[in-house]
Amino acid sequence: MRLKKFIAAAMTAAMAASLFVGCGLGKSEDKKADENIKTTITVWGSAEDQAEENGKWLQTMCEKFNAEHPEWDITFEYGVCSEQDAGKTVPQDPANSGDVYFFANDQLQALIDANAIAKLGGETADYVKNTNSSAIVDSVTVGGAVYGVPFTTNTWFMYYDKSKFTESDVKSLDAMLAKGKVAFNITEGWYMSSFFIANGCKYFGANGTDNSAGIDISGDKGTQATKAMVSLVNNPNFVNDAQGVGIAGLRDGSVGAFFSGSWDYKSVKEILGSNFGAVSLPTVKINGVDKQLKSFAGSKAIAVNPNCEYQQIAVALAKYLGGKEAQQEHYNLRSVIPCNTELLATDAVKKDALVTAQNNTFDKTSIIQPTVTGMNDYWTPAQNFAKSIVNGEITDANAAEKTQEFYQLINSSIAK
Repeated sequence: MRLKKFIAAAMTAAMAASLFVGCGLGKSEDKKADENIKTTITVWGSAEDQAEENGKWLQTMCEKFNAEHPEWDITFEYGVCSEQDAGKTVPQDPANSGDVYFFANDQLQALIDANAIAKLGGETADYVKNTNSSAIVDSVTVGGAVYGVPFTTNTWFMYYDKSKFTESDVKSLDAMLAKGKVAFNITEGWYMSSFFIANGCKYFGANGTDNSAGIDISGDKGTQATKAMVSLVNNPNFVNDAQGVGIAGLRDGSVGAFFSGSWDYKSVKEILGSNFGAVSLPTVKINGVDKQLKSFAGSKAIAVNPNCEYQQIAVALAKYLGGKEAQQEHYNLRSVIPCNTELLATDAVKKDALVTAQNNTFDKTSIIQPTVTGMNDYWTPAQNFAKSIVNGEITDANAAEKTQEFYQLINSSIAK
């Protein structure tokens, strides 16, 4: 592990033992136990969080943390690993990965299975529970244990051009398609799933936690969702948002709306200016009935590697990077939407259309994305299934047959 200790004064056995009272800042711990430590901590985060144009958010916050802890002499080493890549990268070699790293909560089970993420206890777990909504807390909790410090919600919603669509239009995808072009990334399972969920299909049981329940898209509910996607693709005003087509169309005016997340906010705001609009998901007609599209949602959080030498220091850093001050700076510099309940209650944040769109989506038009291992078998078949719709291989006539084949494929490796 890159986290190396250089202790200025010899520590007694009792002092060393006190560092490992759980993995959190336990209220009864001997705080003197970790004084006079000189060490190097490796922090892995996204390239954007370390970029000069974004104020070097990660480096700035780590140095502020260092200044607030004179009892420790910390040197930071930084590595680039995005939240979406952590679930693949860290498990490959946990012992040589970042001591503290950022991850998307849908990767949590993979990190747990690889023994690559530490449970958080003591006042750190209490902090997570007391400063986030129950849904956010649940997104980083498995078996009653908290595994990360959340710093933002993670979902997608709809951006639109107010000069092309009214506030009434954007409530219904069908109304929008009757009026102008809309881009939707149908060929990615993260987006395509919203049609199945809208029509009552269940992903791993009622709460998304029962791996043995599988993904239930069988029967009419699945077939009807597939037919709705076929209808969408065949609409002349539909644009498949692959490889940046949606935001490019927004820029040249050929597209009036597209579905994405907060990561595209700055570009969309620059493009649309005073015509900028952002809202939660619209309804869509499925089998002739208006159904609410629902996205997968979760959180992004900060993890502690259980292989690190000084758990208490690493946990304190994770808590700080996910804390109120750090979330405020993340929002100021990169428009990363906070999840801290106190920040969400401030006027500046409440009046932000971006925050409202994401939070309304999270609260009203989404489900928590399952973290069970069965989801690993879903993404590639889902992408191929959606591509077959776009390519015209799946039609209204064969929708039932193709949906049943898809159902069997995505559940083939799940133990019943």
